Amino acid sequence: MKLLSSRSRLPLPAPLLLTLVYAVFGLTGAALLCLPAASAAEPLTFSEALFTATSAVTVTGLVVVDTGSDLSFFGQVIVALLIQLGGLGLMVFATLVMLSLGIPIGFEARRFLKEDLGQTSLDDLFSLVGLIFRVVLICEAIGVVLIGIVTIPEFGWAEGLWQAVFHSISAFNNAGFALFPDSLTRWGGNPFVNISVPLLFIVGGLGFGVLWDMAAVRNWRDLTLHSKLTLVGTGGLIVTAVTLIAILEWSNAATLGAFTDWDDKLWRAWFQGVTPRTAGFNTLDVNAMREPSVFLITALMFIGGGTTSTAGGIKVTTFVVLLLATYAFIRRRQDIRAFGRSLGVEEVLKVLALLTIGGMVIFLGAFLISLTFDGDVELLLFEVVSAFGTVGLSRGATGELDQMGRVVIIAIMFIGRVGPLMLGVALAAAVPSRIKLPKAQIHLG
Repeated sequence: MKLLSSRSRLPLPAPLLLTLVYAVFGLTGAALLCLPAASAAEPLTFSEALFTATSAVTVTGLVVVDTGSDLSFFGQVIVALLIQLGGLGLMVFATLVMLSLGIPIGFEARRFLKEDLGQTSLDDLFSLVGLIFRVVLICEAIGVVLIGIVTIPEFGWAEGLWQAVFHSISAFNNAGFALFPDSLTRWGGNPFVNISVPLLFIVGGLGFGVLWDMAAVRNWRDLTLHSKLTLVGTGGLIVTAVTLIAILEWSNAATLGAFTDWDDKLWRAWFQGVTPRTAGFNTLDVNAMREPSVFLITALMFIGGGTTSTAGGIKVTTFVVLLLATYAFIRRRQDIRAFGRSLGVEEVLKVLALLTIGGMVIFLGAFLISLTFDGDVELLLFEVVSAFGTVGLSRGATGELDQMGRVVIIAIMFIGRVGPLMLGVALAAAVPSRIKLPKAQIHLG
């Protein structure tokens, strides 16, 4: 706590210190998962434990062991706690503890919290923290009730309740961890699961800033531009993805075509259309989907969810700003306009930097793994994008990785959660130049 006292100064930039805190919790989780009590049979190797802990704390969902059968109840609890810590942000928990103990929180600690939540003002941070916990408790409690309606009759009170709690935590935090080898396929046509689980990860994937804004103003006109772009972008991606999945897979005998009832097809198309950007659950066999569907899912995983949310990817607002910038260029406009507001060059440069760093991470990661991976490159690329977007969908390549491949995927999951742009800013402090150079033009296209 001394590190966060009002008289102390953070020894490292806040984003980098946040990165180190995430790393410590990942290593701690790995150590706990190595304990014999965490396994249902043979203890996990350190490689398996580190991969599982990193996947949980980065709320990804990629696995090298089966969470439901290979881990004991204690091990599953560890995974659930890591998901909750990673999804909500470690500094939210630290702030709550400090407030509960009456420990004063100075400017540096507030700035640290600001970095974690992605807010531009320090004034309302504590109101935001309170809102986060209210939203989390309400959403996860509702999820437990709705999922429990399905799991408790099937598995009994004790196991069924734990199933509901685990999947509710995993869904809201966009982790994609499930206690079944086929994810949630067994409930692909169940309305309770198809409504509760997607709503949990959609709300969790909007971003706490958007939720705070919606709770504060409660009308569309007064929402910030960021909230409007996130909501419109999310809605547009959901409608597009669900429609295309339904069209592409409707007659595929290995996926939607295997079901005769329209409600079964529509529920599964809905679920599989909304999950790729954020959560990583599935009710269809991803390996059996047609190539255009797989390509669509890969693109959705790369885009991800909202800023300061439990989701990963380059973020919805980044994708929307790229579209707006392209439209402005075609119309030969000097500024980017949306909802009566304009965006400056600095915002566009941030978007381009995030897009570039994300692409480089994926390319470099896929290249390194391909050096020792004996399999289809398309499968490999799917896993790498899933790791970067902290989604967790898999086509089976993750389980076939060697030690080097696991290390690379661990690094990509970590970078995808912390944020490529945040990591770049932390490692390279910008020094403004005092020298102005003459402008020049280059030819593009």
